[in-house]
Amino acid sequence: MMASAAITHRAAPVAGGLQNFSGDGDRKRLTGTAVKAVLRLVDAWGGNNAEGAALLGVSESTWDRIKAGKWDGTLSQDQLTRASALIGVFKGLHQLFADSMADRWPRLPNRGPIFGAKSPVEAMIEGGIPRMLEIRQYIDALRGGL
Repeated sequence: MMASAAITHRAAPVAGGLQNFSGDGDRKRLTGTAVKAVLRLVDAWGGNNAEGAALLGVSESTWDRIKAGKWDGTLSQDQLTRASALIGVFKGLHQLFADSMADRWPRLPNRGPIFGAKSPVEAMIEGGIPRMLEIRQYIDALRGGL
């Protein structure tokens, strides 16, 4: 007599896989931490409300509510991708520079081809998510992380 067993298949997490922020639960879980980190890095970079809002991809009125702790929303997939890229740039700069240059660099005009003589902050605002990811990769390459 042969015993049979039901076989269930669960997708295993992919090691080193990219987070895509598509799940509602993931977005809700990550929003608070992402918002706090972006608030801190915009402040560390000397950013104003308009820049903070543009970098995160929210309206200035939403940015004001976020700063005041009066926003209980959930970031979208795109907004979490922006936050992730910004956090990666911030972290990479602090690994690259051991002094205040880590927080000054994003505001300095840059002659690198991806910046177009603009500061990294201006380039990220103008170029959106693709430019943010490109700048994150640029920082990682400078530190030898690629």
